[in-house]
Amino acid sequence: MRTLSIGVSKAAITACLLAVSPVIVGTMPVIGASEAFADAVSSIQVQGNQRVEADTVRSYMTIKPGRAFGAKDVDDSIKALFATGLFSDVQISRGGGSLVVKVAESPLINRISFEGNKRLTDEQLGVVVESRPRGLMSRAKVQSDVQRVLEAYRRSGRFRASVEPKIIELPQNRVDLVFEVNEGDKTGVSQINFVGNGAFSDGRLRDVVKTRESGILSWIRSTDTYDPDRLNADQEMLRRFYMKNGYADFRVLSANADLDREGNTFYVTFAVEEGEQYRFGEIDVQSSIPEVDANAIRNAVRTSAGSVYNAEEVEKSVEDLSIAAARGGYAFASIRPRATRDYANKTISITYYVEEGPRVYVERINVRGNSRTRDYVIRREFDMVEGDAFNRVMVDRAERRLRNLTFFKNVRVTTEQGSTADRVIVNVDVDEQPTGEISFGVGYSSADGVIGDLSVSEKNFLGRGQFVRATIGMGESKRNYELSFTEPYFMGYRLSAGFDLYQRENNSNSYRNYDEDTRGGGIRFGLPITDAFTVGVGYSIYQQEISVAQSYADGAAGNGEVSTAIKQFLQPNNACGGALGACTVLSGKDLISQANWNLTYNTIDNIQFPRDGILVKFNQDIAGLGGDVGFVKTTLDARYYKELVADWGLVGMLRARAGYVTGIGKGMRLFDQFYIGGETIRGFESSGIGPRDAATRESLGANTYVAVTAEATAPIPFLPEELGFYGSVFADAGAAWGIENRLKGGATVIGDSTKIRSSAGVGIIWRSPFGPLRADFAYPITKETGDQTQVFRFSGGTQF
Repeated sequence: MRTLSIGVSKAAITACLLAVSPVIVGTMPVIGASEAFADAVSSIQVQGNQRVEADTVRSYMTIKPGRAFGAKDVDDSIKALFATGLFSDVQISRGGGSLVVKVAESPLINRISFEGNKRLTDEQLGVVVESRPRGLMSRAKVQSDVQRVLEAYRRSGRFRASVEPKIIELPQNRVDLVFEVNEGDKTGVSQINFVGNGAFSDGRLRDVVKTRESGILSWIRSTDTYDPDRLNADQEMLRRFYMKNGYADFRVLSANADLDREGNTFYVTFAVEEGEQYRFGEIDVQSSIPEVDANAIRNAVRTSAGSVYNAEEVEKSVEDLSIAAARGGYAFASIRPRATRDYANKTISITYYVEEGPRVYVERINVRGNSRTRDYVIRREFDMVEGDAFNRVMVDRAERRLRNLTFFKNVRVTTEQGSTADRVIVNVDVDEQPTGEISFGVGYSSADGVIGDLSVSEKNFLGRGQFVRATIGMGESKRNYELSFTEPYFMGYRLSAGFDLYQRENNSNSYRNYDEDTRGGGIRFGLPITDAFTVGVGYSIYQQEISVAQSYADGAAGNGEVSTAIKQFLQPNNACGGALGACTVLSGKDLISQANWNLTYNTIDNIQFPRDGILVKFNQDIAGLGGDVGFVKTTLDARYYKELVADWGLVGMLRARAGYVTGIGKGMRLFDQFYIGGETIRGFESSGIGPRDAATRESLGANTYVAVTAEATAPIPFLPEELGFYGSVFADAGAAWGIENRLKGGATVIGDSTKIRSSAGVGIIWRSPFGPLRADFAYPITKETGDQTQVFRFSGGTQF
C-alpha cells in the first residue's frame, strides 16, 4: 500500500519543463514551449494506450495532421487529454515528420473501501464520494472526494476529522482505493447566544431553534452540533416565531458560528432586530371578479381585528380564500393580502384582494431526489394534478404538507416555464432521511410500580407513507403487546384507515383486586374536515377475562374480604358444591363488540410540550353490537394552553373532563364504569373517589364524573435548561357518582355523592429523552367519607 500523492498535476510539471528547453527522450525531442513551429506533421502516433482507442486520443487534441501548430497547441492538447480523466500521464514529442503522443492510462478502480469510520457507515460515505468501482481513478476526483468526506463529517459535527486516501496497486492497471478516516471527537455547540432580543429571553428563543447546546444529554442527540443548513433553518424558525407573535418588522441581522479549535466547540450567536409588536386592525375582503362574491367567502378569513398580528394566520387565510374561490367555480382567482400599518397605534389592517390571476395550467410535476418514497406519496400532497389550473398558494401549501410528513430532510418546490406561455412545470426536490425509530421508556407509576416499554415504528413503511408500530410494555403488574397500522390515504382519498391488534394483561395490585386479560383488535377511520377538525369512526371487538385474586376468593366464603358487588363475578365450581372457596373457578370471560366515533379539534403547537392552542376531543363508545355486554360510554376532554409570560417560559393550562356511561340491552358490568382517582384529581389514590363498598372499601366505579384542572408550568430557575426540568403549581377538582342497583350486588354503598373533591399542589416535570416524567405533591382540600388520599404520585409516559 502506498500513499496517493495529491500534488501538482503532471500536466503543469510537463508544461514547466517544456518551457525551459527541448528534452531528449530516447532519440526523440520533446516539444518545448519555447519553440515556435510553423511546419506541420504528417501523422500523430499514439503510444501506451490499452483501453482507449488511438482515434479517441487524437480527437481530444487541438493539433491535426497537415496543419501548422505551435507551443500553445501542444499545451492545449496536453491539458485537453488530462481533462478527460482517462490518463495519468501525457507526453508529446517529435519523431521525424510525425508527432508521438505517449499516454499512461488512469487505472481502473477495483474496489472502494473506508477504514476507521464508525459514526458514518460505508453506505453513507459511499453516496458522498464521486469515485466509483469499475470507474477510472482520477487524482483530482480523489482529492475532491476527500473534501466531500470531510464535509460530511463536519455536517455530523466532527470538525477534527481527517481523511487520507491510499491505493493498493493490482495487476492489469487496477487499484483498490482506500479512504482511511480518523473521525476525531464530536464538535459540539458550547453556547447559543442572542443579541438584540428584549421581548423574549435567550432561554425562550433557544426553545424555538433546532440547534441545541452540548451537555450531559449529547450522547443521545445530534442537534447539538454545528450544521450550516440547520443554522439557516433556525433563522427561518426565529422569523416565523416573531411574525407569529406580532413582530412584523423582525429581522435576523446575522447568524455566526465561531469555532474554538482548541476547545473543539462552536459558539453560535444570533443578532436580531425585533421591532414593535403589532395587532390586527380592520380586516376586509374585496373582489374585482364578478363571479366571486367577497361576502360569500369572508368566513374563510382567520384573522380578526384586535388580536395580535400573526403572519401564519394571514397565510392560512390566503389559502382558505383561494380554496373557497375555487370551490365557487373560479380556479384562477389570485388572493393578494395588502397590509396598511398604523405606526402610532401599532396596528396592521389587512385587506384581502381577490383578483383575476393568470390563466396558467400545470404541464408537469417532476418529483426528484426520492429513492425510497414512492412518487405518488409526494404527488398526493398537491391539490392539483397535470392539466389543472396553477395556483401558487396551493403549491406553497403542498410544500408545507411535505415538510410536515417528516420523511424528508429538505423539501424545495420550484417552478419553470412550460412548453408554452400558459404552461408551468412544477419541480419537487426532496432529500430523504431515515423514518424508522426504536424508542424505549422506563418509569414508575404509583399504581403499577416500575413500568417500561419498547416500541419499533416506521413512518414511511415500504416508501408508501404508511405508519407501522409494534410495542411491548412491561411492568410489575401489567404487560401490553400492541401492533398498529395506519394508511393515511385510504382508497386514494385524504381519509386515514388503520387497524390495531393488542393483548393487555393487568394483574391485581394494591389498587386493583382482580386480574384482567384483554385480547382483541379494531379498525378505525379518520376524515380531516379542516386542518384542525377531524372526525373519526371505528369498530373493535375484544375478549376480556376477569379473575378475582385468590385471597379475595377465599374471603368470599364468609370472612367478608370481598365486596358483595364483586361476588357476582365469581363462578362456583360444581365440584365444590357451589361454595365460593379456594377451589372456586375464578375466570369470567366476556366478548365485547363496540362501535366508536369521535370529534377532535386540535390547534396545539406541539403535541408533546404544548405552549399554545386548544385540544378538544369528544368520544363515544357503543357496545352491544353482538357480544355479551351493552353500554354507551361518552367522554369529553378539553384543554386550553396559553403562554402567560413568554420571557419566563410560563405556560398556563386549563382542562375540563367529563364522562357518562349507561347500560343498554344486555347491560354493562361493574368493570365498564369509570374509576376516578389520582390520575384525574391528584391528592387521591387511583380509584380513590366515587362509590365504594362500605364493608370492604372496594371501589365500585361510577357512571358519571366531571373534573377540572388549572396548572401553570415553567422551567426551574438555576438549573441548566438542557436538563429539561420544569416546575408546576396546580389545582384539581371534580366528582364521581352513580352506580346501577343491578351492579351493587346488595352492597352498602358509601361515597356516592356529587360533592366536589378538590386538591392543590406542586409538581416537578422532567422532559426526559424517554418521554415526560413527573412527580406531584398534592394536598386534598375537600373529600368525602370513604375517599382514599395520596400525597405523592409519580407517573411517566406521553401526555396525549
